[in-house]
Amino acid sequence: MPVVSLDGEFVELPLVDLLSRADQLSALSCDTPGEGVALLDYLLAICFAAGFCPRPEEDWKAWLAEGHGFGEVAEWLAHEPADDWDLFHPERPLGQNALLAPYLDEHGTGPAQLVVERAGDYNQFLDHHHLEHPAPLPANVAFRAMLCQHVYGLSGRARLPGSLLGPKLTNLSTGRLLGRIRVVVQGRTLGDTLRLNLYPAATAGRFNHSWTTGSVQRRGFTTKPPGRRTSGPADLHSYLGRSVLLRPVPPEQGGGPVMVDRVLVGAGELLELDPARDLEDAVPSKKVLNGHAKPLWPSPTRALWRDAHALYSAAKDGTTGLFGRLRHLEFPEEGGGPPCTLWAVGLIANKTLAVAWTEGSFPYAPSQGEALCEASRRGSEIVDRLAGGLERAAYVAWKITYPNPKPTDRPAQQARFDARREFWPEAEGHFDVLLDEVARGYDGPPALLRYATQLRYQAEEFLNHRLDSLPDNGPGMRARGQAKVCFHKHVTSAEAPAELRGETHR
Repeated sequence: MPVVSLDGEFVELPLVDLLSRADQLSALSCDTPGEGVALLDYLLAICFAAGFCPRPEEDWKAWLAEGHGFGEVAEWLAHEPADDWDLFHPERPLGQNALLAPYLDEHGTGPAQLVVERAGDYNQFLDHHHLEHPAPLPANVAFRAMLCQHVYGLSGRARLPGSLLGPKLTNLSTGRLLGRIRVVVQGRTLGDTLRLNLYPAATAGRFNHSWTTGSVQRRGFTTKPPGRRTSGPADLHSYLGRSVLLRPVPPEQGGGPVMVDRVLVGAGELLELDPARDLEDAVPSKKVLNGHAKPLWPSPTRALWRDAHALYSAAKDGTTGLFGRLRHLEFPEEGGGPPCTLWAVGLIANKTLAVAWTEGSFPYAPSQGEALCEASRRGSEIVDRLAGGLERAAYVAWKITYPNPKPTDRPAQQARFDARREFWPEAEGHFDVLLDEVARGYDGPPALLRYATQLRYQAEEFLNHRLDSLPDNGPGMRARGQAKVCFHKHVTSAEAPAELRGETHR
């Protein structure tokens, strides 16, 4: 059962109750951003399968403004055959591949392998003792982790011998959302969020209940097949990116939740994605891949908030997909604050190892689209310039303080004077305030000027604290003085953003 926020409290609700009360719920509550995206995608797939989406496209605006309720989706789901939604059905378990059943006891692992962040490198030749840990997972937690695996699973090799169903069972493919930023428009309630992310579709397509149900011909594992085209959004958002099977532990006498104590994870479905149809929310970048703009991807060296201008540019200039619709919407003003938020999520990975989730929440109001785009772009430029000034100042102080260093000592020595580690978290907070002000209708140029002034003051304070460790002798005073001069020149030069010189941008 999903966990949701209801009147400030977190409660678990069955899917039918969740959908029928979607407009009373604040949001989903998940352990990780990726799990939240995967669960939201699953709810969207259910809505599409129930035939609940705006048609035709020009009616979407009215459909959203009227706050179309989800009662019909809940009713559709309540009348679905119970066997189709049984997580532990012996022949067609929900979201899983029952063909793995003969091999589960011998080749399965502890449920930690199901959790993207806990599985570690999938490579079967590495030490995976932690995966044998017998501690079971509650069935609802295992279900959400499985959804996350379906869309964010990393490539590599499964811990399975190729002799089970075929050698290609061990070759894990990359999940549908891995390697790109997924953007979700969040409204003030869960119902708003679902409506904002549902979109017109000529046909809903099939819903993927399990590997062995439905008319779709799923892959075999003797050879690697070409990717299949999705039949519609219900198919896309419920695809089975992993061939997985869970083993339940019956509840103890006297009750208690059903648990999962063993899992088997292998290669899943391969999709041939159509950029025009299957990448509704993709933020285009300047890089071209297979004739199309590569979607914005997560970076291990650049925080997502520093690329907020890419999201706002897509919202300002988009003519199709999510952003093309969003820019034309009119939101009611009651409740105060920006009417929605652009929630961007990505998984940073080092080859086959999940490293960290990256996410950002950016306020959005269609009437402020141009101003938000400009503020986020210039705000990022201001931060980059200040960070560059801190780096240069650290180099100057290091050069004077350590005139004859060993090459291997330079990183640690220069880090002594580099204030960027303190600066970046402070900059993110100021950046969030800037965007919130602009989204609420504040004039952009004065807001940017205040933002630049505050950030420059903070950067100077951080630099001074770093330079305080210098001795009060000749070399120390020279290093301190020249580092400050270097920083000042860099952030106030003609090439620097005008706001750092106390001027508004023209």
